[in-house]
Amino acid sequence: MSSAFPQIHLVRHGETAWSLSGQHTGRTDMPLTPAGEAAARGLADRLKGLSVSQVWSSPSQRAYNTSVLAGFGARSVKIDDLQEWDYGAYEGRTTKEILAGRPGWNVFRDGCPQGEVAADVGARADRIIDRLRHANADILIFSSAHFLRVLAARWLGLPPKGGALFVLDTASISVLGYEHDLTEPVVRKWNLK
Repeated sequence: MSSAFPQIHLVRHGETAWSLSGQHTGRTDMPLTPAGEAAARGLADRLKGLSVSQVWSSPSQRAYNTSVLAGFGARSVKIDDLQEWDYGAYEGRTTKEILAGRPGWNVFRDGCPQGEVAADVGARADRIIDRLRHANADILIFSSAHFLRVLAARWLGLPPKGGALFVLDTASISVLGYEHDLTEPVVRKWNLK
């Protein structure tokens, strides 16, 4: 579905050992697995013909290397605000492990001790959205799941905890854009594999 308005293509990085095991990976700089590298290379075909004015990436090697393997490394600019959620004390732990000690916990509602809460991630997403709206151009972004989920929520005007309503697989492609005019932000495509 083409659009007369700018479209923001979002790509979640390829698989890492921790994304495979379900461990929260915020600031730990995990490499892609061989399967993650293959999926990232597969993105090149899926994004073939995409014309964008800029390519942005989280500084994490999993996101940046996904951009490189997808064929966008020469244009990919690392932006700190695109980093994944800082999970603090929950870094490297699975949701099941966290729930054993903190029943009912939800990262979008409760945040992470010694890390970020949804409002912190939302503030970073808002800065990215401000840059996107000022650029007024098609842009490709490589980042991580929880950050991109909050970005989508904020794009739509939802609170940061609204990111809980979106799920993203590794090496997935999503598209944010507009409907009738620039005052109607929408999700045009989500979690395409």
